Amino acid sequence: MNRLTILAATALVLAACGTTNNSGVKDGNKYVPYEQREGDEAVVYFTRNLSPEGLIAAYEKVNGEITGKVGVKLHTGEKNGPNIIPREWVKALIEKDLPDATIIETNTYYKGDRYTTEQHRKTLEVNGWTFCPVDIIDEEDTLTLPVNGGKWFRKMAVGSHIVNYDSMVALTHFKGHTQGGFGGSNKNIGIGCADGRVGKAWIHTTPGQPNKWDIAEEEFMERMTESTKATIDHFGKHVTYVNVMRNMSVSCDCEGTAAAPVVTPNVGILSSTDILAVDQACVDIVYAMTAEEHHDLVERIETRHGLRQLSYMKELGMGHDRYVLIDLDNNGRRITAAEAAKDLKPFVK
Repeated sequence: MNRLTILAATALVLAACGTTNNSGVKDGNKYVPYEQREGDEAVVYFTRNLSPEGLIAAYEKVNGEITGKVGVKLHTGEKNGPNIIPREWVKALIEKDLPDATIIETNTYYKGDRYTTEQHRKTLEVNGWTFCPVDIIDEEDTLTLPVNGGKWFRKMAVGSHIVNYDSMVALTHFKGHTQGGFGGSNKNIGIGCADGRVGKAWIHTTPGQPNKWDIAEEEFMERMTESTKATIDHFGKHVTYVNVMRNMSVSCDCEGTAAAPVVTPNVGILSSTDILAVDQACVDIVYAMTAEEHHDLVERIETRHGLRQLSYMKELGMGHDRYVLIDLDNNGRRITAAEAAKDLKPFVK
């Protein structure tokens, strides 16, 4: 029996760790306005300054518990991907605030230029991620982390190197996503830390049938979110989130140069120690745009039932969907998502 056969057999066995209860609130295509939400408020910081300085300012507001050996979870993109967070911004942040940090990534579930570690390393070089160490955390093996309170999983397979880190910074390019509707911190961690052969298969594929992408809509959002929960529970308070709302195609950075053209205006950078709050605030800003500005992205979110990411994070106790939005450009004044989305300029390549 070869290694791939063993891995496939292991995946089928371990998939039994998931439950069969697929009941759930079918709300992933329905936006819930702020005034209809309940609960306490988290804090989210916001700047319109899309630059290395803006990224640093947003991060420095939420880095209080980032200690020890730090992994920066970044989507490094397919070859020559046009929309990823600029490497110069990330370099500036790491040099100033995280000089000993390592970018962490995993191999992909789909066959392409990041499918194997060898291919992935070449793609990293093409995209310029050469100024600090990059750890492909599933390069050697996988391990499982518990999923507390999950409906689909009791544990999730992630890259084995993840336990080598004391803290994690989720540095996320917020954009649309072909299957998730939108890709925020939840997607960056839930898909991005699951290993390329076992964990991602549990999230995407019902065993025993040929379509490896058959799991979709609410079930996909829930599985992805449970994967995220396993990782952030592992890090506890030593994890923080920065979302960059720039070059927001409806396509994920996995699509590289084939991504759909960007038609949504650039917005700014948001940060929080609350994963739900930072993703929810990004979504709220999108919905607060004019119909012309947000049409394509809202359509992508709702047709994929992507809003289930948010409601399920709340159900799992992962954060708050109400928040105080702090404007770093105006002396820390509290603003609304509508104010953050005011007077946006059309995207220019």
